[in-house]
Amino acid sequence: MRMRKSEMAVLGLILLSFILAVFLYPYMPEQMASHWNARGEVDGYMSKFWGLFLVPFTLLGVGILFIVIPRIDPLKANIERFRRNYDGFMVIFFIIMLAFYAQVILWNSGIEISPNKIFPIGLGLLLFYVGVLCEKAKRNWFIGIRTPWTLSSEAVWDKTHKLAGKLFKIAGAVALIGVFFGRYAFLFILIPVVLISLYTVIYSYIEFQREIKEK
Repeated sequence: MRMRKSEMAVLGLILLSFILAVFLYPYMPEQMASHWNARGEVDGYMSKFWGLFLVPFTLLGVGILFIVIPRIDPLKANIERFRRNYDGFMVIFFIIMLAFYAQVILWNSGIEISPNKIFPIGLGLLLFYVGVLCEKAKRNWFIGIRTPWTLSSEAVWDKTHKLAGKLFKIAGAVALIGVFFGRYAFLFILIPVVLISLYTVIYSYIEFQREIKEK
């Protein structure tokens, strides 16, 4: 199986996370802060092993999934039509996940950077690129807004994803604004994503029904 540059970059980032975990293991506290509430206060801890290695193992699993999907999708020829954007999303996703991992490590090293500052920026950038990916995505079984109606009609897929692309870009900008709202930052991420998800599902149904009536 020939590896793409983006896939090698992803595997390199995953390897980096394991290297960091091994190198930093002697320097971390036995109980590591691992979860923060909406106010940016620690409300959950893990053992040192899982505090350091949970993220690398999770990234490994997700990385394998990202690499396998374009190879097993029955419509993989369609994925190849937007593969450059998919590859870009992969790399950006893992860079952002490493940034979140770094925040955990820094906090447990005594440098307490609030996740309310890091998460809105990282997720805002990720949501914006989700918008880019949606605009380019072609019909497939794994990537995008996969409702019965988008999967049944190329036209409905394209209309739904063009709309979703614009909305997710706006959601990315809204998420970035959350940096200035402290404990309410998560609402600037959660609410737009939920609303867009619901709206695009309904939109795809309406467009499919319209298409049937026009036939």
